[in-house]
Amino acid sequence: MHLNTYRHVWQVAAPILAAAVLEGCSGSKVSASGTQPPEAVVTVGVTTVARRPITRQLTLSSELVPYQEIDVYAKESGFIKELKVDYGDRVKEGDLMAVLDIPELQMQLQQDAASIKDRQDMVQQAQRQVDRVAAEVKPYQLQYNRIKEVSETKPGLVPQQEVDDWEGKYLAAAAQLEDRKSALQAAESELLAAQAKEQHDQVLFEYSKITAPFNGVVTQRYANYGTLVQAGTGSSTNVLPIVRLSEDDRFRLVIPVPESYVKFVHIGDPVDVAVTSLDRHFPGKVARFAIDVAEDTRTMHTEVDVYNPQHVLMPGLYADATLTLERKNNILAIPLQAISHQSAQDSVFLVNASHQIEIRNIQVGIQSSDWAEILSGLNEGDMVVVSDRASLKPGATVAPQQVPVAQYQSASQ
Repeated sequence: MHLNTYRHVWQVAAPILAAAVLEGCSGSKVSASGTQPPEAVVTVGVTTVARRPITRQLTLSSELVPYQEIDVYAKESGFIKELKVDYGDRVKEGDLMAVLDIPELQMQLQQDAASIKDRQDMVQQAQRQVDRVAAEVKPYQLQYNRIKEVSETKPGLVPQQEVDDWEGKYLAAAAQLEDRKSALQAAESELLAAQAKEQHDQVLFEYSKITAPFNGVVTQRYANYGTLVQAGTGSSTNVLPIVRLSEDDRFRLVIPVPESYVKFVHIGDPVDVAVTSLDRHFPGKVARFAIDVAEDTRTMHTEVDVYNPQHVLMPGLYADATLTLERKNNILAIPLQAISHQSAQDSVFLVNASHQIEIRNIQVGIQSSDWAEILSGLNEGDMVVVSDRASLKPGATVAPQQVPVAQYQSASQ
């Protein structure tokens, strides 16, 4: 029985061993019947060349700074009498932030008031003198006019000496009236000077009230109650400010635009501002830029205004500004993943109508982060390979499978 078993095993294994020996000797996969099996067809992911819009963008990073930020100084020296703001307090333009105690100006204003009262009394007294002398001049003038008229109409009736006497009295009274009017004008001038001085001192005294020059938030406080602050009008570097005020309703994002992109930047261009630390995007716009390119960096100073009505942004945060440089609509485009870069020539792997691989040279136009414009080399509807091309060779037969671009991008990421 054992012998029969061995014979049966040998009858079954002999053909298999013969086929294995034959395959090892020939170096190729040959079946027992002596025929070579067909090679397996590789499945490749493809996308169709189609028309779509492409936007060319530039992303630069910078630091958000307040639109305005100042240290608030006192105009006049004095002691802090009231301090109405602290860190983080928001103020509007004109809001009272601090009050100074300036006793010297208070005394000066009292002296100014007394001086004005004195000058007003002098004006009143001079006016009374003018009125009194004017009342005396009137009779002399009338009497002189009457005598002069009689002397002219009836010569010899009135002695000439009498006419001259009345003329002298009238002229003397008129001269005295002019002196009194001059004294009145001098008194009025002194009154105006005293009033101007009081206004000047009152303006200085108003500087004891420190108000907010614009809407903002207090980011620093340098003084406390009772602190003696010096006037900020001098050149001394030891002058202590009271607070620091930052306008945070609007921020500046200063970005250095490279020289090659300067021609694409225009006032009012929309800018997407991404703040990574907040995981949020904010709309902005190009508000202003320098008209020259810096020699050392070959960049142009460009500022983007970012509005912050909800006060989410804070000074010092870093943000990425994405500028839209150029946009084309309805142009032939393919994903960047489909393009192979070799030397100075760009190419793609094309699947032709026979489902065979071709290498096609192309000319590329503008590019976005995901797409490239095709200027020549491809036609609308052509299928290009977007999957791995390392094992593909020209002429190889493949099984194309359409791959949505979004799906392919997410898989590659």
